[in-house]
Amino acid sequence: MKRGTPVWARERGAEAAGAGEESGAEAGAAGAGEEPGAEAGAAGTGQEAGTGVEDAAEEGTPAAEADSPATPEDGAEDARPIRTRWARRRTLAVALGSVLLLLAGCVLLQQAHSLRHTSGAANHALTDAEASDRVSGDVGNALARIFSYTPDGMAGTERSARAALAGKAARQYEALLGRVREDVRTQRVTLSTQSVRVGVVSLRGDTAHLLVFLDQTARRGDEKATTSAAQLSVTARLDDGVWRVVDLTAR
Repeated sequence: MKRGTPVWARERGAEAAGAGEESGAEAGAAGAGEEPGAEAGAAGTGQEAGTGVEDAAEEGTPAAEADSPATPEDGAEDARPIRTRWARRRTLAVALGSVLLLLAGCVLLQQAHSLRHTSGAANHALTDAEASDRVSGDVGNALARIFSYTPDGMAGTERSARAALAGKAARQYEALLGRVREDVRTQRVTLSTQSVRVGVVSLRGDTAHLLVFLDQTARRGDEKATTSAAQLSVTARLDDGVWRVVDLTAR
């Protein structure tokens, strides 16, 4: 037969078991209390974080709107008046340039018209070939005659000079002939002149200006002939249907 457990041992075991149950109950209650508290803390933290984000978003809205960059539409609206002003200025400059060109063209036309009716039309050397041929023929033949002489033909040369020359040209020729007349007779000088080319520079009314090129061949006695060229500026005037030389200038 087994020996029974002492009473004091059973009483201590019962007390220990009761204390263990109470400790387990308190631990469970504590655990249950901590879990709702944690959940409440987390919820509280979430609410505070959410509120901060919303506040930051609300406070950042005006700054974002103020710092937002200008849109292309705003730039286009600002540039439109500038483009309009430049377009107006460009149009004004083009119009002014056109007016200036028109005025310059009118001035040139007027000058051309004036030249045609003053210098061009009055200068028949440019428009009247028949009159130019006549004056060049008369003057060229006259110069060839008066600058051609022989020791025995001085009288004929002087008659030709009186018919072809007038005014200043007649006096010039007489002075020249006075210097060579004696040499022609004593040294037997012969001079032959040909008009190589006669150009009519201007022909206005009864006055003509000409440029005459001459070839001259001179011989003294039995010596060898020498040839030279001469160039004269001549002024001629129409007198009784005949062109007479009134001025001579050697060039």
